[in-house]
Amino acid sequence: MSASHPAPGQEAPYYFVPGLSGHPVRGSVALLLFGLGMVMLVNGMAAGKWVTLVGVLSFLVVLYFWFGDAIRESEGGLYGRRIDISYRWGMGWFIFSEVMFFAAFFGALFYARLHATPELGNLDHRLILWPDFSSVWPNTGPAGIIEPFATVGPFWLPTINTALLLTSGVTLTIAHHAVIANHRSKAIVWLFLTVLLGAIFLGVQAYEYIHAYNDLNLKLSSGMFGSTFYMLTGFHGFHVFIGALMLSVILVRLIRGHFTPTHHFGFEGAAWYWHFVDVVWLGLYLLVYWT
Repeated sequence: MSASHPAPGQEAPYYFVPGLSGHPVRGSVALLLFGLGMVMLVNGMAAGKWVTLVGVLSFLVVLYFWFGDAIRESEGGLYGRRIDISYRWGMGWFIFSEVMFFAAFFGALFYARLHATPELGNLDHRLILWPDFSSVWPNTGPAGIIEPFATVGPFWLPTINTALLLTSGVTLTIAHHAVIANHRSKAIVWLFLTVLLGAIFLGVQAYEYIHAYNDLNLKLSSGMFGSTFYMLTGFHGFHVFIGALMLSVILVRLIRGHFTPTHHFGFEGAAWYWHFVDVVWLGLYLLVYWT
């Protein structure tokens, strides 16, 4: 995810092809452990938290060494214009895949709210299956099989988080323009503020989850609303964490003197991802908290 300039006196190869690497396999195993651990957690298995922790730590280790290899290749002058273009296409398609990922969950939310809930409340279902069902969103399900819960409104925690992410988009843009202008110190300060805002966002979201679970009785098992709420906001929070991690790597690289005004796609790629995360949150804020 980094494209730098060739080393002084060295011309980048026509197209650099790296050697065999075990990083993809190790990363897949780490993600498998993470997914298995989350499934165990959802099903109340005590070992779930430890399996999840091992998966997360393993994935972070893989990222550390994988990023390190890419950075060494970049700073060694192995990445030329064609590699830069490849990285741009790769990052573009990756973000598109993330768009479709969130589209699936937004689609589930729309289906449950605009189709399934009214359908269950029509005359046939009320007379034959669930006469006491109320077709309002959100609801406690047919026959009241779900514990009563309250929803999370837009004020004040979600609004605070919206302001944090929008501000982080501004600070990141300032940092990017500072890189282009070759003002490294300015770029470092504004990028640090961006990472800090992302960390504060995650802290506020964690507090919101504690409040929702303990005070509002809103859980993953709280019907379709609870599942879509936590899947959308939870996966978004995970993406904020990954984005902040990427920007932290870029920050360290800036401090070490990497990137030039004309060759800094490592910075740009992470910035694209962060702005994508910002846009997804705006959709969440409007469609989950306000409606």
